[in-house]
Amino acid sequence: MTDAAETANVHSKKRVPIKEGFLTTPLSDLREAKLQGSRCASCGEVFLGIQHGCQSCGATGMETVVLSNRGKLYSYTVLRNRPPGNYMGPDPFVPFAVGLIELPEGIRVISPLTHCNLDSLHVNMDVELALDRLYEDEEGSEVIAFSFRPE
Repeated sequence: MTDAAETANVHSKKRVPIKEGFLTTPLSDLREAKLQGSRCASCGEVFLGIQHGCQSCGATGMETVVLSNRGKLYSYTVLRNRPPGNYMGPDPFVPFAVGLIELPEGIRVISPLTHCNLDSLHVNMDVELALDRLYEDEEGSEVIAFSFRPE
């Protein structure tokens, strides 16, 4: 199959977010999708995903906001051993990083760090949003997850 045919095949499938309310829709063009959040109209606190009430002050006046696709790596860890339980990653296990990303809106988001050399990661580095197919669900839809990668 040619690259163009493979691309057309991928885009013909339905795409769904890893969690409803985390990404703007539609997801037909992943270059256009962004992280989505909520901001409390009372206290201004920002949260990842669509929220119906503020976890900080308890108010119910929430507005939907589109979050920045660039941020700073606030902190991170590298998992060098296979996590316990029902781990569904590559076999054999491949070490990976998880970071706490600080976005300009004042929110910190826990995210996998992808497309990077684990030894080159450092606190305060610039990172950008990456959206990728994680797996195909039972209905044949592509499940899209977010991560961050060095800018």
